[in-house]
Amino acid sequence: MDQPAVGAWRPPRDCDDYWTEFKHCKSLTNCFHHYYAYGTSPSCQQWKEDYHSCKEWEKHRAPKSKKALQTSERNRVAEQNNFTPVWTLRQEPPRDWHMPLNQDKPQDS
Repeated sequence: MDQPAVGAWRPPRDCDDYWTEFKHCKSLTNCFHHYYAYGTSPSCQQWKEDYHSCKEWEKHRAPKSKKALQTSERNRVAEQNNFTPVWTLRQEPPRDWHMPLNQDKPQDS
């Protein structure tokens, strides 16, 4: 495959990465885990569509494929940002961070 020109647009991932994600999504272990966790089977179609869009972009440089990939990746990032973190991040370390740990005192649990 030819190297793209400097500054040329490239898909955010390698096309094989989309196919690998699709295969993982369809795997028995992932389907079982997803059904156990969410009560539904996973929707893997977007990974397959992204793979085909990526291949289409590599072969023909179709603007429609580029737009589809960009939209899909933006949606994926936006979906990840919807989840709130489990822990609140510290703004600064605790005041006594440099003190030795007290091994004799039981920890709060």
